[in-house]
Amino acid sequence: MKISILLSIIFILTGCVIGTSSEIKTAEKLLKQFKCSNIETTQLSHSSMTSYHEHSLAVSKEKATSYIESYKSGNELFKIPLDEVVQQQYDVYKSACESLGGVQSQSETNPLN
Repeated sequence: MKISILLSIIFILTGCVIGTSSEIKTAEKLLKQFKCSNIETTQLSHSSMTSYHEHSLAVSKEKATSYIESYKSGNELFKIPLDEVVQQQYDVYKSACESLGGVQSQSETNPLN
């Protein structure tokens, strides 16, 4: 009886580690897609809107990076999977990039495929 309980606990913990590891790998793959090209900051008219979008670019990537590092340290911050959290930050990043006139290559438009 004790052996079956011990094996069950080991199995559950192993499953959690593998699941979390997979989430981290997917999130890291997505983080590599946080690139915004063809923005000439010297040519942008600096208004409150451009400042907002520039700030969104920096903060969304910064948040995604810190979330991944937290998960690597064993701190799960959210009840939803890490890769979904990073995807949400990627959507914010992509929107800000497009608002600033930046473009992303075709391979970056759907980074998880």
